[in-house]
Amino acid sequence: MNAPASLPAADSLRAALSGLLDGIPARQAGQAVERLIGHYRGATPTDAPILRDRADVAAYAAYRMPATFEAVHAALLAFADAVPGWAPGSHVDVGGGTGAAAWAVSATWDGERPVTVLDWAAPALDLGRELAAGHPALRGARWERARIGSTLTLEPADLVTVSYVLNELTAADRAALVDAAAGAARAVVIVEPGTPDGYARMIEARDRLVAAGFHVAAPCPHSASCPIVPGTDWCHFSARVSRSSLHRQIKGGTLAYEDEKFSYVAATRLPVTPAPARVVRKPQIRKGQVLLDLCETDPALNRTTVTKRHGALYRAARDTDWGDPWPPRSAQD
Repeated sequence: MNAPASLPAADSLRAALSGLLDGIPARQAGQAVERLIGHYRGATPTDAPILRDRADVAAYAAYRMPATFEAVHAALLAFADAVPGWAPGSHVDVGGGTGAAAWAVSATWDGERPVTVLDWAAPALDLGRELAAGHPALRGARWERARIGSTLTLEPADLVTVSYVLNELTAADRAALVDAAAGAARAVVIVEPGTPDGYARMIEARDRLVAAGFHVAAPCPHSASCPIVPGTDWCHFSARVSRSSLHRQIKGGTLAYEDEKFSYVAATRLPVTPAPARVVRKPQIRKGQVLLDLCETDPALNRTTVTKRHGALYRAARDTDWGDPWPPRSAQD
């Protein structure tokens, strides 16, 4: 999914994160991130957070916030494309930690809006508030401690985001959270890791949203059942993330970027104009042709081959990325 070249919120977030680890030894930061990656976004209950103190939260935020931001932002851009002219008047981020999704919403829609970030980890909320103080659209955000589970009550909001949270919950709590979001919001965007398990949780949430009367805006070009046969494949996408020095230190890599794999659903009670089809795999560019794997309105999964004989459509296919709508709107005009 192609983002605009200049994103003030993204730039502001990078600047805010740049000084987070000042004063924290690199070895300590690296060890904290390794431990947190292994446990925090795993089976740990949300009433016993692994983020214990500022050092933990700073290390985790420096490592994970850019990736979460890019994944959520990609999902929001696809949603915005399906509901042109609409912008959320209010936003609640459930399990938002240090607030990456709030930053992503700010990068997607201009202007200020009431924002509430809910999480159980008080150190994460404290750091999120500190980071947001430097961004005009988020200075007034509320950072509230809340257990994310079956007892959660959500205030009405135009948009509710739930990113990288469902994998921390029991099946019953996941269902309760999705139902609470559907009852409170006009639009719900859920992002999970781009793994078979993450996709399964996302599909479970998607089905509940559709049953509650929501229309799928993205990534699917329809609100019918997913055409993927369970256990044979999974739908996921990729967002490119600039690597910080901490990323390179921990992973021992030299590349200036890495790719964040994620699954998502964006659904709403608003009228939607979903993409005619969505590219669900990395396009294969060969001599004189481009192979595109598409999820189509039918619903069905099909591969289409675009060749030089297709002229402008072929040129568009060469510029099309994994996760993009097909055909591009410019080719539909």
